[in-house]
Parts: sequence; C-alpha cells; structure tokens
Amino acid sequence: MTTNQSATVPNTMIAVGYDAPGGPDVLQPTWVPVPLPGPGQVLVAVAFAGVNRPDVVQRQGNYPPPPGASPIPGLEIAGTVVAVGEGVAWPRVGDEVCALVNGGGYAQYCIAVAGHCLPVPAGLGLDAAAALPETLFTVWHNVFERGFAREGEALLVHGGTSGIGSMAIMLGRHFGLRVIVTCGSADKCAAALAIGADHAIDYKTVDFVEEVARITEGRGVDVVLDMVAGDYVVRNLKCLAPDGRHVTIAVQGGTKAQINMGVVMQKRLTLTGSTLRPRTDAFKALLAQEIRANAWPLVEEGALRPVMDTRFPLAEAAKAHARMEAGDHIGKIVLEV
Repeated sequence: MTTNQSATVPNTMIAVGYDAPGGPDVLQPTWVPVPLPGPGQVLVAVAFAGVNRPDVVQRQGNYPPPPGASPIPGLEIAGTVVAVGEGVAWPRVGDEVCALVNGGGYAQYCIAVAGHCLPVPAGLGLDAAAALPETLFTVWHNVFERGFAREGEALLVHGGTSGIGSMAIMLGRHFGLRVIVTCGSADKCAAALAIGADHAIDYKTVDFVEEVARITEGRGVDVVLDMVAGDYVVRNLKCLAPDGRHVTIAVQGGTKAQINMGVVMQKRLTLTGSTLRPRTDAFKALLAQEIRANAWPLVEEGALRPVMDTRFPLAEAAKAHARMEAGDHIGKIVLEV
C-alpha cells in the first residue's frame, strides 16, 4: 500500500520492452500499468534512464532479470519521487533522486528501493545524475571493496572510454591511484587521457602486457579491473605485481580462462569478481551508504561528473543500443523520458 502519493500519477505509462530476444530493433514502446511502491520502495517519475552493457546482454537473451525484477530493461534512473511506500523516511514525494534499480528504467515511472537512491545535488543535471549509479556502484564495489585499491597503487582498466572505464579513471584519480587504461584506437586513447587516465594503451597497435611492464618499470599493477575475461585473463595476470588483485566484472571475451596456478601462487595473486544485479537489497543499500559517505561528496562539490556521450528519446532506445553495440561511444548513453 502507498502511504504518500502525488495527485498526478496515472494508471498506465509508456515503457520500452521486447517480446522476444534479438537485435536492437526488438525494443518497442508499449503501454503498461504504472507499478505501485511496496514497503521500503519509492515510485520515481523518470526524467532520464542510463543505458548500460547489461541492458544489451539482457535484450540479446543472455542476462535474464533476477526473480521478482521488472522484465523492462534499465538499471539506473534519475527523476522525481511521486509516491512512497510504507516505512520510507527518505526520499520524500517531490525529491529529485538518482537510483540503482533492478530493471524497469526504460519507462515513464520506475520503482526504486529507497535505500538505493542518492540525492541529486544542485548543479547536477538529471541526465548526468542518471548516468552515475550503475558505474559508480560497480566501480566503487569492485575497485575499492573487492580490489582493495589504496592510494599510491596502480590500476589497469580495459575499455577506458566506456561508462565503467571513464568512471574508474575519475574515481581512481580522486583517490590517488595511478590509472592505466586500454582502448581500441588512438582517438579513444586521447579521450581517456583527457578524462584523466595517467596512461592509455592502444591495444590494437601494441601488446598491452609489454606496455604495462614498460610503464611500471617491470613491477606491474596492483589491481586489474577486467571486463573481457576469456583469454585476457592470462595476459592480465602477467600485468599484476606481487600481491595483485584481478577483479572480473564482465565476460565480453568469453567465460572460460585457462591459467597457470603456479603464477598465482608465486605472485600471491587474488582472483575475484562480482555481478551487482542479483545481490540483495540490503547489500546494495549498504553499498549506497558507502558511496554516499565517500564518493558522493565529490559529486556534490562538482568534482565528479560522468562523461556523457549521447542522449536519445525513450522511443529511440533501439538506436541507443545500436550505438552502444557499435562501440564508438565515449562515456555514457542516456534515454530522455
């Protein structure tokens, strides 16, 4: 039951979904009922929704929503709270928030867990706010909590101009890491350096393993943030310094890797990884608290802003997915609702 609701919430809304998995063109606008917030939840009138790689993988049929999650794609939103469920002290109706959601973002209204919301500070546009949660939660958890990255250490990130890559560069810089990235062209390397990377390696023209060794004078990096997996894992391990940590967050290059466990033992390496979406609401709420305490002050003072690529209208979600799959984007793609 909803305890507090704005007077203007309709019964139905436009959302973008698909009947069967496939290419970008399966995404179509459709009319669906507006969901009602349950205990601990809020209903947000969505202004913008972020587009992320997991949305693409879901649409292709390879990343089904967890039980109970909305089948509508979209894992991050920004907008105005229009209804709150029982037990919610914050946010209140009328507050502008951005939120990590479990699905349902490609719609005019979306349910968010109150504890997964962050306040949109003055001076931050809702388009930029919608581009923050997925990458901020993912990078914070995997680089700093799972990867134990500390000031003065070196971080290697693949895909330096992606949403995740650009966020890793910026957070790394703010927290005193030396950030080395790989990119697929000279232009993308230049963009990564402009975002703040210390070094950018064009993996199509040089061997990134040799280049990391040269940059670090043979020592290697302390943390690898890996979105490729597959045969990259062996090469990543060669890039790691003694006591290094290898953190996998996506498997774009394949789920299987054959590795030499002797190297793991010799260098005392840690191999870990995570997926955020299936984690419990309680875990994500704790993560949101960590971010609000440690990283959100940078957003509030204007020091941390997402790198923005393109805005598409909600009805053109298929074009947004096509752009992401083409791989030419630098930073975040968002849908304007």
